[in-house]
Amino acid sequence: MAVSSLYPFNPSILSRVAAQPHLFAYSVLSRSKFGETVADDGRRKSRLSRFLALSMHSNAKDEFAEPAEFEVEGKRLKSQKKINKRQGGHRQLDISRKSIVGNFYLAKNKTKEVDSLHMDNKGRLMSKAPNEKKYQKVSEEIDLDEKWLPLFDYLTTFGLKESDFIQMYERHMPFLQINVSSAGERLEYLLSVGVKNRDIRRILLRQPQILEYTVENNLKSHVAFLRGLGIPNSKIGLIIAVAPSLFSYSVENSLKPTVRYLVEEVGINEKSISKVVQLSPQILVQRIDISWNTRYIFLSKELGASRDSVVKMVTKHPQLLHYSIDDGFVPRINFLRSIGMRNLDILKVLTCLPQVLSLSLEDNLKPKYMYLINELRNEVHSLTKYPMYLSLSLDQRIRPRHKFLVALKKAPKGPFPLSSFVPTDECFCQQWAGTSLDKYLSFRQQLLLKEFAKKYERQG
Repeated sequence: MAVSSLYPFNPSILSRVAAQPHLFAYSVLSRSKFGETVADDGRRKSRLSRFLALSMHSNAKDEFAEPAEFEVEGKRLKSQKKINKRQGGHRQLDISRKSIVGNFYLAKNKTKEVDSLHMDNKGRLMSKAPNEKKYQKVSEEIDLDEKWLPLFDYLTTFGLKESDFIQMYERHMPFLQINVSSAGERLEYLLSVGVKNRDIRRILLRQPQILEYTVENNLKSHVAFLRGLGIPNSKIGLIIAVAPSLFSYSVENSLKPTVRYLVEEVGINEKSISKVVQLSPQILVQRIDISWNTRYIFLSKELGASRDSVVKMVTKHPQLLHYSIDDGFVPRINFLRSIGMRNLDILKVLTCLPQVLSLSLEDNLKPKYMYLINELRNEVHSLTKYPMYLSLSLDQRIRPRHKFLVALKKAPKGPFPLSSFVPTDECFCQQWAGTSLDKYLSFRQQLLLKEFAKKYERQG
C-alpha cells in the first residue's frame, strides 16, 4: 500500500534547503525526539523521527519507508536515515556521510549537539553523554533503556559493576523493570535484619529476583520463619547471604516440610535444627530425602554405620549431605584404610569429626599423616583418640608447637602427645611450655617466615 509524504512536495522548500542546508537539518533533528515508539522482538525501541520526505512507492510492511530521491543543483541525491548502535537505550538518528547539499559539516555538528541533550523534569536541557559513557559496556550487550539508569546508579552504591548488571540480566532479565524506590525498600529491609552491605552484591548476583520480592508478602515471612527455628538475629543476615534462594521457596509448602523431614525422618533433634541450619543454610533448599537416603545407605554398607551414628555426623556437619559419594566419601575412606585404619576406627573418626570428609587429601590429610609418623614419632591408632589432629593447621599449630617444645627442651620422650595441640595458645603456653604467649607467638612467626622462604626456594 502506498504511503503519502507527511509534507506535500514544495519546490520552494528545496530552494531554501539549497541556500541554508544546516537550518533544514537542525529543524528535522530537533523534532526527532517526538516520533512514535516501535516494538520489535519484545524489546522497547527508541523514538525515531519520520519527518523526512517519504517515497510514494514505500511498502507498508517495511519497518522504515524507503528514502526519497530528488534533484538539487543538477545532482540526483538521496535522503538517508541510518540507525546507529545502541546508545543510552535510544536509536540515534544519524545523517549519511554524503552531503545532502553543499557543505554538510555544520549540520552534522548540530546533530551531535541535539542528540546529546534531553529535557529534565523541569524542562531544562541536560546532557546525556555521562550516562552513555558510564554504562557503555552494558549498552553494547543489551538495549539499554534510560528508565533503568536510576536503578543502576543505586545498585552501584553496593559495589555492583557493569559486568554485574549484564550477569544479572542474563540470569533474570525482569529485575530491570523494578523501580529504584521498590528496590531500595527491599534492600534496606535486608540490611535492617543483619545483611552486611558488602554481601548485597553477592546476593544480587546469585538471586536478582530478590529485588522483586515484596517486604510484606515475602521477605518478612521468611525472616519470621528463620527466627521461629530459634536462629538468633545476629545470624539471620549471614544465612540470607549464604542462601538467598530461600526467598524463592514457599514457607508453608517447602521450607517447613523440609524441617519436618529433618526431624521426623532423618531423626535430628528439634532443638538442634537451629544449629544445623546455621552450619549449612543450603539444607533448607536441598532435596533432603534423596541426599540423606543415599549417604546413609552408603555409610551403613561401607562402614557398618548405625542410623544414630550418621545422624550425629549430620548434626555436627550437615554439609556432608552436599558432598559427592564418589569424589568425596570414597577417596577419604580409602586413604584412612591405606594408613592402617579398620572400618570401626574410621567410623569413630568420622562420627567425632565428620569434617574429615571435606579435607583435601594432598594438601591436608597426607601431609599431616606424614608429620605424625616421621616427626612426632606417633602411631595411627592415636588418631582415633584425637581425631581433631586432622582438622588442625599443620603450619599454624601442629609444627610450631612441636618445634617450640623441642627448642625449649620440654618435648616429652617417646611419641609426641597429640593432646598438646588441643588447647588454646594461652593454655598451651601455661600447661606445656611454661612461658609467655608473646614468646611463643614470636617463635611461630619466625618459623613461618623460614618455611615460606624454603617453599620459595624450591619453587625457584
